[in-house]
Amino acid sequence: MTAVDERGMTKLFEELEPPEGVKVELLRGEIVMMASPDLVHNVIVEEVLDQIPRKRWARLQTQDVDILDEASEPVPDLVVLEREAMPGSGRLLPCSLITMVVEVVSKTSVARDYEVKRSIYAAGKVPAYLIVDPIMAQCVLLTKPVGEGERADYQVQQVTKFGDPLPLEVLGLELDTGDFGTFPGVKPHRYP
Repeated sequence: MTAVDERGMTKLFEELEPPEGVKVELLRGEIVMMASPDLVHNVIVEEVLDQIPRKRWARLQTQDVDILDEASEPVPDLVVLEREAMPGSGRLLPCSLITMVVEVVSKTSVARDYEVKRSIYAAGKVPAYLIVDPIMAQCVLLTKPVGEGERADYQVQQVTKFGDPLPLEVLGLELDTGDFGTFPGVKPHRYP
């Protein structure tokens, strides 16, 4: 058996053809597969997308992101970047172009969204990472990334309960969270 390092996993990941309806990400050298998201998840993504003005911002769903110096190619639920920064083509969007990423927590992605992706996006110097959590009925906005690799993190964390307005200074707007749905009967977790 041949050992596969992180670079080898990146090559394997690029050649992988997942079945239809399966979302696949490379997170620190680990290939992670997920089933299609819940309706609550999809509606929240649409609610956020609809509040970000299209004239100024490109709002991309299921876009692969290139995190420099990481064996990671996450696929955030929503990527926001200035419209004029949008490249003409390519599968991987450089993290240096991104203003904000949004992840909506699913029943199986809690630790990945709150821990692994938090560190990955901070390592990529993504200015704002918004975690929308329908399990805990809250949004967690992370800003001011610092550090490198697995030690990277965000210096500022703001928790907003669903129903309260969430200022997104990085986009120059206030997000209305009043219509965000929740997962009924799901056991609460300990994050953030």
